[in-house]
Formats: sequence, C-alpha cells, structure tokens
Amino acid sequence: MKVIDIPEARAFILHWGEMGSHWGVNRSVSQVHALLYLSEEPMHAEEICETLSLARSNVSTALKELQSYGIVTRTHIIGDRRDHFTAETDLWDMLMKIVIERKKREIDPTIQTLSDLTDQMAARDDVPEYVRERIGRMHDFMGTLSGWYDDVRRLPKSTLVALMKMGGKVARFIPVRNQTKH
Repeated sequence: MKVIDIPEARAFILHWGEMGSHWGVNRSVSQVHALLYLSEEPMHAEEICETLSLARSNVSTALKELQSYGIVTRTHIIGDRRDHFTAETDLWDMLMKIVIERKKREIDPTIQTLSDLTDQMAARDDVPEYVRERIGRMHDFMGTLSGWYDDVRRLPKSTLVALMKMGGKVARFIPVRNQTKH
C-alpha cells in the first residue's frame, strides 16, 4: 500500500501543506516534505510529482528548498540513475535544522540591520529619542534572544527534551528578584 492511499496520511500531507503556508513556507514545499517524512522508502522526483499531482518544476523547487534546510537528503538506489530523496525522521534533529536555517535567514539579518540602524542614528542628532530607544531595545532583545538560542542549541538532545517536558516548572529553579512583568 502506498502512503497516499492511507486517508490519514493524505490528511496529514494536506494539513502540513496548510500549516507550511501559515509558517511562510510554500504549500507544495510542505506537502513534499510531509510525503517524504511519511514514506518508508526513498522517492524520486517523478514519483513525488505523480503522488501529489504537482508540476515537476514545483517538486524540483521544493526539493532544493528542503535540502537547503537540511531536512531532506538526496540518495541513490543501486540500478536506478535517478536521484531519490528521504526526509529527516528524527523530530528533534528536524526541528533544530529548521531553527538553525530560520535564524540564519531571518534573525541574523534583522540583528545586522538593527545594528546598522543604531550606528547610523549615533551619528545624527535629529532622530527622536523614542525612536533611538525603541530600535535600541529591539536590537538588545534580538541579540539576547540570539545568544539564548546559541546557548540552548549546544545542550544535548536529552537535556532539551527534559527541559521541554518540565515546561513552566523550570521557573522554580530561577531566583526571582523583581516580580514586574515585561
């Protein structure tokens, strides 16, 4: 039985495509990812096209995008000259690869832009203080977030899983000095 013949698998692929569009990822890219994630065997591009009723150009673009995230890899099958593809199935590894790539594409350029803006404003005296302060706070916040991420991603997977399972309970280990909310 093919994955696409399973109603729940079809529903997952469609839903993953919808969720991808909410996350800023093309629906076709997300559907290709979902199909490969559920597939027990590597698939070649023509197979993906046929299974999802997508144009070859959409599938090629999707595969390149997924490979750039590191969550789909190209593999070869003995006796078949075509490239086949598999998806990362370890959810933690997949999450970390996605987060690394999103940080590189979205957070790092934002931090650089905020740094450039801060430098530009330092040389001017006509910028209102509230604009300086808000851009400065955003720059500090994004820098802190980036530093926190860098610290957390170095933790072993088992520690990350334990922290996630603890949820809000981890807060009881942190001394509280000021109770004001931010």
